[in-house]
Amino acid sequence: MLYIVSTPIGNLEDITLRAITVLGNVDLILAEDTRVTKILLDRYNIKKGLVSYHQHSTLNKIERVIDELRKGKDIALVSDAGTPGINDPGGFLVRKILEALPDVKIIPIPGANAAIAALSISGVPADEFLYLGFPPHKKGRKKFFEQISQAKQTIVFYESKYRILKALKELKDIAKIGERPLIVARELTKQFETIYRGTADEILMHLGRGNVLGEFVVVVSPKYKVKSEKPDE
Repeated sequence: MLYIVSTPIGNLEDITLRAITVLGNVDLILAEDTRVTKILLDRYNIKKGLVSYHQHSTLNKIERVIDELRKGKDIALVSDAGTPGINDPGGFLVRKILEALPDVKIIPIPGANAAIAALSISGVPADEFLYLGFPPHKKGRKKFFEQISQAKQTIVFYESKYRILKALKELKDIAKIGERPLIVARELTKQFETIYRGTADEILMHLGRGNVLGEFVVVVSPKYKVKSEKPDE
């Protein structure tokens, strides 16, 4: 069986009991960065073989994983943080495994996810939302923010410390979100977790005061339709 195991996005205590059990019982763990995963495994005294699997892994490595599954091995896939397959190459691995072994059992072990964590504290409607991942660095970036300007749902996306200030300016200038409230979550679950609320200009003012550090989740509140009021008849 292949287990898709969610791991903490910062605080190591956010791992589930089920994830600990699965990681302790599988034959092999595929990790985005074995050094990062080893810190988690050491914390819970899990001694298992680690093999790297990341965006630069070759098809030959995927074939070796498939061979291990054919032999009856149980394998767990983890990313550095959060849920595999969300903004990492886990989805490609799952697709290739299903092509080769359509009857293989693939079992999700749910847990932490930065986008959902940010939505949960946002205070904006989350019954319908559009998740956009990371904005492109260059080509397609303008189109990314134009898409936000047209969307009526709550928007969630990630941004790095290198481009968060630029992204906030683009939300204002390209997406033209105006006074729509934003929630910018920095370093969720970590020691320096900070939640910024306000307009793009207000959050820019706070973030622009010093060195911008950490990883960011941006939540853009939806467009609200103004209902026309008819006079009483």
